[in-house]
Amino acid sequence: MYTFSQLLLRNIFIGIIFSACAAIATLIVLSEYFNDETARHQRVITSIAQEVSIANDRQLLGKSLQKINDYNQLTIKTFTGEQLFTYTKRNPGLSLPAITPPAKSFSNKTLDLTVEFQLDFDKETKLTLQVIGALFLLSNIFIIFASGLSIKKYKTFFQSISQQIKNDLANINNEGTTDENSSSNIFEIPELKDGISEIRDLISNQISNSSALEKEAYTDSLTQLQNRGRFVQFYENEITKDSPIEFGVLLITRCSELQTINQIHGYREGDIYISNIADIFKAALVTYPSAKIFRLNSSDFACIIPNVQLKEAEGFAQELTGKFNEYQQAAELDSVAFTGLVYFDKTKPLGELLALADTGISVAQTQNVNAWYSQKDTDILKNNSINYGNQNWRQEIESVIENQRVSLLLQPIQPNNRNSKVYGEVLARFLNSNEEMLPTASFIAMAEKLDKIVAVDRLIIESAINEIINKNLNEQSFGINVSARSINDEHFLIWLERRLLRESSIAPRLVFEITENGLQQNIKTSKRFIDMIHRVGSRVTVERFGVGLTSFKFFRDLKPDFIKMDSTYTRDIDEDKNNQYFLRLMVDLAHRLSIGVLAESVESQEEKHTLGKLFIDGCQGFYIGKPEPL
Repeated sequence: MYTFSQLLLRNIFIGIIFSACAAIATLIVLSEYFNDETARHQRVITSIAQEVSIANDRQLLGKSLQKINDYNQLTIKTFTGEQLFTYTKRNPGLSLPAITPPAKSFSNKTLDLTVEFQLDFDKETKLTLQVIGALFLLSNIFIIFASGLSIKKYKTFFQSISQQIKNDLANINNEGTTDENSSSNIFEIPELKDGISEIRDLISNQISNSSALEKEAYTDSLTQLQNRGRFVQFYENEITKDSPIEFGVLLITRCSELQTINQIHGYREGDIYISNIADIFKAALVTYPSAKIFRLNSSDFACIIPNVQLKEAEGFAQELTGKFNEYQQAAELDSVAFTGLVYFDKTKPLGELLALADTGISVAQTQNVNAWYSQKDTDILKNNSINYGNQNWRQEIESVIENQRVSLLLQPIQPNNRNSKVYGEVLARFLNSNEEMLPTASFIAMAEKLDKIVAVDRLIIESAINEIINKNLNEQSFGINVSARSINDEHFLIWLERRLLRESSIAPRLVFEITENGLQQNIKTSKRFIDMIHRVGSRVTVERFGVGLTSFKFFRDLKPDFIKMDSTYTRDIDEDKNNQYFLRLMVDLAHRLSIGVLAESVESQEEKHTLGKLFIDGCQGFYIGKPEPL
């Protein structure tokens, strides 16, 4: 018979063996999870690469991938060796060499891409090791602590078990049968019941924590909808494999005004806008309980309606448009969202569906406000004529330019002191042949893509000058945005200089805004443009300042008149001590170079007050003033 100390040592040894086995099993499961996630992510990269390829801007692929996953390493090249994107995590997290998959490389000849990546499993690894350590520690503490504090109770416990066994043996010898309640009585011992209860609670807590982490990883924090990762997982597991879903319709809805709202009204209003669209979707899908809705990225929602035909889904899209129209009127927006529809069955790859739906959105945006378009022609992908949607945009942009269908708004910039000389920013809105507003962000993006942006810039500048002349606005100053493509265009520069020289009384009232990134593309051309603008009496603002790595030597050489700080520095400035310090430094250096400093996206009185204390020259944003017709 074992002594108590021998029994205690044996239990500790068993606890160690149990913990070690549990740890090994956990690490095996973790390794399989890492490999599955790596393989799944390769499919995700292919899908996103196809979307980006459709947008004809493969350099956005790296940034798009970084939004949906963390990487230790990510490199994207063309087949010719041209490097499109590279990223290496400065401080790689915890990894287990025997478990963490090495960097994976794959190529896609169709997309002309070679991608090498290694996912960052730092969080999962740390969590797993914490769970293993906690399990090991708890199992042994439970044995040692309980035994050390309850020697007498455990002696009684063992005596009770021994006596029970003796009674059972006696019953067997005397009666040939056992008492049915004898074995169950063992589990009525209080100490044993408490131990079992503790183990059960520990296991339940670990399961709950794992479920909570998984939910957080696949949930969009703003709308509480499932995210892109869950969307891809759902399509692969619930549609392409054996499941009750045989066919259905995929809807992609693009929130066309998000960028404009963020820039003009502020990011809080942008969040409200996205949340309201999510609520509209949820309410509209009440009649389709089996439908699933996901938020793919900042502006796109995906909806899968299983086992319905395209005609029925078009009715739903029409109902959605009606609700978007109501929201547009209530919120006083130019538009709300556009939707592309595509039919699917189990044979359709996800990348192809997303490409078709995206083309549908491009067509819808050239039609009515908040319109939808059902993309039925799947041959456009096979015939390499993905420019189907682009052609609609090309015709629309050319029609806008030819008929000068542009409407100008003015958003004020408020000076923070009497000595600050600032201006109001001119914002352009474009109309289709029905005099309905086209989505501004999409219009500008497609004009860039289709090489029409120079003509669009000329249209805006010409319209602004004509408005100033016709309305005799000679006492105000106006900021006009110019694209990087235009300042690098020789013919545009010649035209602009001649136009401003003809209007010598208006030229000093004009301030041309160019992004910091646009100026950095070609320093020589940028300097030539700014010199020409100063020569005719106009001024220059570098907007979205602080996004790049520009030195002040760069601005000293170019000599702009203003820099407009990017909204990432001004948002919640009243609470962000780091940004306050950075802005104060920027203002001091800029003022030494005689450059005015402006702040955009000012959304509250607290932000404006803080910016005033930092000696910002002027503020622009929803709190200062909304855009009004020029």
